Amino acid sequence: MPEPRPDEIQPFFEFFNEIGILEQLSRAQFEARLPDGVLVSHFAVLNHLIRVADGRTPVQIARAFQTPKNTLTHTLSQLEVRGWINMRPNPDDKRSKQVWLTQQGREFRDAAIADVAADFHMLVPEISSEEVAAALPFLRKLRQVLDARRD
Repeated sequence: MPEPRPDEIQPFFEFFNEIGILEQLSRAQFEARLPDGVLVSHFAVLNHLIRVADGRTPVQIARAFQTPKNTLTHTLSQLEVRGWINMRPNPDDKRSKQVWLTQQGREFRDAAIADVAADFHMLVPEISSEEVAAALPFLRKLRQVLDARRD
């Protein structure tokens, strides 16, 4: 495979740089709407379990987030204390546990999305929902390519 030219690489750098800045801005905006002590990382676990189905093991979740298991264990313990998840023995492997969302966890996730909707609504005069929807297929494709290459 030939070495890429700098002019081929520059758009990729700029693109991922913009994504990084967007992530920082959106994280700060979202966390400002969350209750004290709740972080986007907490919401992300709840959202992940809804998106891929709950019943995942902590190791599976840690792998999905590419975080150390002990970091995820801390997050899970905070979610469990709040009543948003239950940890149950894994019937397939008695040594591990599975993470299950509670109704309270589902309701918190939905309420958090509703709370941030006001921030999204403020974007509409400058960026239409059609523009956002048009970007989604490309972003999903990019996520799938990166996800497939991470292991």
